[in-house]
Amino acid sequence: MQEFISVGQRRPQRLLLTLLLGAALVAGPALAAEGIDPDVDQTLKSMSDFLAANKSFSVKADIDFEVVANAGQKLQLSSSAALTVARPVGLYMERSGIFADVQMYFDGKSLTAYNKRNNAYAQLAVAGSNDDAILAYEFEAGIPAPGADLLFSNPYAVLSGGVDSARYIGTTRIDGIECYHLAFREDNVDWQIWVQTGESPLPMKYVITSTWDAFAPQYEIRFHDWNLKPKIARDQFDFKPPKDATKVDLSTFGDSGETGAAKESAP
Repeated sequence: MQEFISVGQRRPQRLLLTLLLGAALVAGPALAAEGIDPDVDQTLKSMSDFLAANKSFSVKADIDFEVVANAGQKLQLSSSAALTVARPVGLYMERSGIFADVQMYFDGKSLTAYNKRNNAYAQLAVAGSNDDAILAYEFEAGIPAPGADLLFSNPYAVLSGGVDSARYIGTTRIDGIECYHLAFREDNVDWQIWVQTGESPLPMKYVITSTWDAFAPQYEIRFHDWNLKPKIARDQFDFKPPKDATKVDLSTFGDSGETGAAKESAP
């Protein structure tokens, strides 16, 4: 059986430290250092502030997730996702890929992951905000959530923490939408983000490269169909176990189900 040894992601330990120091980070220019383009800093902050100001939104995404087998073969796992967010409490995500068909719910009391294919679910007791739910998922369960940087109440504090350099690459188009292409470097990680130009500076693409791994695996998310005024059902974030559903440990889900399933299915 093949074992996958690496996945493109930002390390959650750095993310937690950034959140703990968040108040200090937002007091002044977080990226005020040599090698940092101040215009890039401002674009990143404008995007983050715009996201934070929206108390609810929904978005769809296409995800490419790279893993590397012990033999050195790099594989790309593709999936699609849909997300609905209400602040400060309320998360719903569904993700479907080659190995998994997963839904996630957070209602302010518990975080639930449900695998539709196996009719199995896992829960964590989490009282608090969406930020608390994301941290519980990453740290208590030991499972990274690479795209969650953009979902925190203060995305700028999370994204800017640990950055050593920031560059403006140019203006390009993602799915026909004009975007600023920004590139960042930090210890062990390179990441890029494409931000829509104009009055709605939304992220349209996000790529994380794990430079600590010789194979440099990547995690890429392309966002589309942003809705900043979604109609949210009253029970959107409530999970009701289907008939005969089995409760399991959250760690068995891997990255929203796919990585763990990939390890088991590899020849």
